[in-house]
Amino acid sequence: MLEEAQHAPEAIARLLAADADAYASLGAALRASPPISLLTVARGSSDHAAHYMAYLIMARLGRLVTSLPMSLITLYQSRIACDGLVSMAFSQSGQSPDLVAPTRFFRAGGARTVAFVNDPASPLAQASQWVFPLHAGAEQSVAATKSYIAQLVAGARVTAAWQDDADLQHALLGLPGVLEQAAQQRWQPAIEALADADKLFVIGRGTGLAIAMEAALKFKEVCGIQAEAFSGAEVKHGPMALVEQGYPLLVFAPRGPAHHGLLALADEMRQRGARVLLAAPAGTPGCELPLVPAGSEDLDPITAIQSFYPMVEALARARGLDPDRPRHLAKVTRTQ
Repeated sequence: MLEEAQHAPEAIARLLAADADAYASLGAALRASPPISLLTVARGSSDHAAHYMAYLIMARLGRLVTSLPMSLITLYQSRIACDGLVSMAFSQSGQSPDLVAPTRFFRAGGARTVAFVNDPASPLAQASQWVFPLHAGAEQSVAATKSYIAQLVAGARVTAAWQDDADLQHALLGLPGVLEQAAQQRWQPAIEALADADKLFVIGRGTGLAIAMEAALKFKEVCGIQAEAFSGAEVKHGPMALVEQGYPLLVFAPRGPAHHGLLALADEMRQRGARVLLAAPAGTPGCELPLVPAGSEDLDPITAIQSFYPMVEALARARGLDPDRPRHLAKVTRTQ
């Protein structure tokens, strides 16, 4: 897991060097014939990456994006209208039947189907009209790292192509060097604070919520911590009743419109007695986990998760667990 997380900058360099014409063509097609509706099709870490892309599209392009409950197709046999639909599927392996079946259904119904997948020969890729390889290389770790980061970058790249945004495209090209810096950050305070934890809130908002969701999953997968991800707004609608003296919270507060509100939430939680671990730009008051800024604040969540992965791998080992052999889990999960 650690080795693959540290190889993510190389994977992103490969991804950004490839398929420029395909991304440009998809962007032009979306501008020429804007979708009536958009769906994402994904599970697990891939679903968190899809959530990030969806937020970028909604924020930057004003188009609503829905995460598909796959059982609508695989179990309930729903005849979802495909006119004007674009579906975007995210997967590392491209093997799970509940990703492939909806993609085949949508394509047969006339929808435009897109797949971001690490295996371009997979069933999901074969079912899709547009295929964008992640170029992450073979990923042996059960817990996805470099493939997740590649999915985040692919989603941002599609958004930049659709919007025809030269500034975001330029910022993307600078990501490999920024990720190298992010991978070298040492988040030792989090290891010390969470070595004996059994529960945890992970907080984010906006583009950063997808990173909080991914971090919470990794805490469960490799550390055995019951971690829950919440929006910085949603956590105040009930979950905060659980916060007591010493309750651990990891707050992701990268740059952007949500930044100041998340800092205020961190202060409020400290006053309630919580043990707050604040991931924020270096120099932010109360920040113990420094974030490396990208060329665009919309890309800061990508550098944040790059810094998180080495920490959570080390935390698992500090808790006496092997992050490369998480209990009950396999690399490829096939669900219906």
